[in-house]
Order: sequence, then C-alpha cells, then structure tokens
Amino acid sequence: MHNDTLALAQALIARRSLTPFDNGCQEILINRLEKIGFNIERIRCGEVDNLWARRGTGAPLLCFAGHTDVVPTGPLEKWESDPFDPVIRNGRLYGRGAADMKGSIAAFITAIEAFVAEHSDHGGSIALLITSDEEGVAVDGTVRVVEALRARNERIDYCIVGEPTCVDKLGDTIKNGRRGSLSGTLTVRGIQGHIAYPHLAKNPIHLAAPAIAELARTEWDEGNEYFPATTWQISNITGGTGATNVIPGEVTMLFNFRFSTASTVESLQARVHEILNRQKLDYHLLWESPGKPYLTPRGNLVEAVSRAIRTVTRIEPQLSTSGGTSDGRFIADICLQVVEMGPRNATIHKLNEYVEVEDLEQLPQIYRLVLEDLLLK
Repeated sequence: MHNDTLALAQALIARRSLTPFDNGCQEILINRLEKIGFNIERIRCGEVDNLWARRGTGAPLLCFAGHTDVVPTGPLEKWESDPFDPVIRNGRLYGRGAADMKGSIAAFITAIEAFVAEHSDHGGSIALLITSDEEGVAVDGTVRVVEALRARNERIDYCIVGEPTCVDKLGDTIKNGRRGSLSGTLTVRGIQGHIAYPHLAKNPIHLAAPAIAELARTEWDEGNEYFPATTWQISNITGGTGATNVIPGEVTMLFNFRFSTASTVESLQARVHEILNRQKLDYHLLWESPGKPYLTPRGNLVEAVSRAIRTVTRIEPQLSTSGGTSDGRFIADICLQVVEMGPRNATIHKLNEYVEVEDLEQLPQIYRLVLEDLLLK
C-alpha cells in the first residue's frame, strides 16, 4: 500500500490541475474506483469537475472528501525542481499539491482498495466527494455536490476531509470544526472639498474613525470550548483622489469576521449596523456570502480517527478549530460528523511544497483503520 500510495500521489501531482481545472486527476481515481465496485457520478459545473463515487447503499455512509485543484506555483525559478514533476529528495515528495492535498487523495484510494480487498461484503457504504474548486471561489465545487445530494435526500453519516491538518508530526492534530468567515465592503460618504476650506466639506475618514475604533475594540463573543473568540479585522482601506489638497468624498473599507459558533451571521451584522447607525454615518454596507462555521463534538468519528492515529503513530491527537475555511463547511449541511485529518501543513501554498514519504506510508493505514472501526461493527 505504501509504494502504491506514493506512485498514485506522483501521478496526481504530475497533472497541472491549477484551480478550477482538474486536468484528468479524477479520471485516474475513477479508473481505480470502478474496478472495486464504486458507482461513479460526474458532476460538471462550468469549468469545475466534481466526482461523487459511492460503494454500497446501506448505512452508515463514510465519505472521504478532498480537492484535486491546486494553487498557482509562484515563480518557477525559485522552485528547486519543476512543481509538476514530482521528485523525491531526502525522504520527501516534492510538488505542487503534494501536501494540499493530492497526497491525502492517494491515501484515500489505497486505503479503500486495501479495505475492500479484505472486506468486500462490508457493512454500510463508502463514498468519495472530490472537487476541482476548493482553492478558488468554491461556488461550483463541493457546494454543488452537496446541493445535488440534499435534493435527493442522500445523507452522509461520517466525513473525513483530507486537508493537511498536522503541525509537527503526522497525527498530532484533528480539525473538528472551522470558524466562519463573513466579509463586508463598507463605504462611508462625506463631501469632497478643498483641504484649505474644511468647513465646506465633510471628511469621511474623520467621520468613520470613531466607528472603526469601536468596531476594533468590540468583544463580539467569548468563544466556547472548541473556538476562540470571534475577531474583526480591516483588510483594506481606500479613499481620496491621490492629491494632498483634496478632502475625499468617500472612504471604502474591506473587513472580515472570523467567527465562532458562539455568534451568528445575523447577530454580527446587526451589531455592526447598530454601531454605524449610532455614529450617524452616511454609509453603504455590502455583505458577502458568508462561510458558516461548523463543529463536530467528540463522538463516533472523532474517537475512531483518534484511535486510528494512536495505533499507527503512537501520538495522542489534539482537536483544533484553527485556520481558515475548508469545504467541510458545506458538507456539514448534510453530515453531522465532519473532521479534517491529513499530513503536515508546513509547506502548503509555499514554494517547494512537499509531503513526507513516511506520512504517505502511515496516512492510508489511519484511513483504513477508520473504515474498519466504523463499517465492520
């Protein structure tokens, strides 16, 4: 299984699947899954390729989820080798997507193959949900598959997303949730004028300053057992004509919440508007579609993954909800137990991305033990 996982990871890395393009990665997976009895459903949305593959019809349904698309490479001359020519150096497999997340996808496949070879009459069902739109805008990928599954009342009992979650050693971290993301574009209007005649103008930057200060110091919530407190940050601010003698007519700010399950989209929006209205600002605020938070408390899935990690690595994994968003937020709409567990994340999105070859030996063992734990009872 080790050599097969490594070879499959190399085959996937060699495909230049820059988001939103899959570039044939999923066909490699389909060819192997069909041979072991999976029903294949290709769901094409615009330029995005999605795959829903399922073996079995019974419950529980254990799904492995991931993405074949990768982020741009950055300057090629700064890579030690071609990012789409997978090479092994010093026990590491280098290439774009090695850790995020073609290594995990390879481990999914070989773990399932080994499990089915030994337990062809297993209980429940196994599924894979693979997209090529996770690193991009994420509107035609996993979310579309989830919509299709929901429309036909197809539910998932357990889902493992193969995102790179570990920090120092494989198995040290399981993500059992993620914070939500809520962004806004705020424009505060004033009156443009000559800077030498401020009584004839209204400076929107000055007007907005007290509101910005209040928003920055507001305690939105205290978090909870699994999540840190919600945070609010300005990411960009623009205003003015570029001249030093003109008071601007408006100022525009981009901001973002990373919020816990202790708050809701509606509660955060209401509090922002209350602060802006109390400051009597003339403003326009456009909210972007939020990414909802999700949380999987300790239960069957968390315990099964933890046991598998302890058996293979002798490490006691820690639960975490840190980091950005993932497609787990979409899957949580039709699955009550979602976790993320994959290789180390030290080089994801960086130059010279790599995955430890040892991780590719142990990761499929972990996934296989979870299959045995949840589907052979």
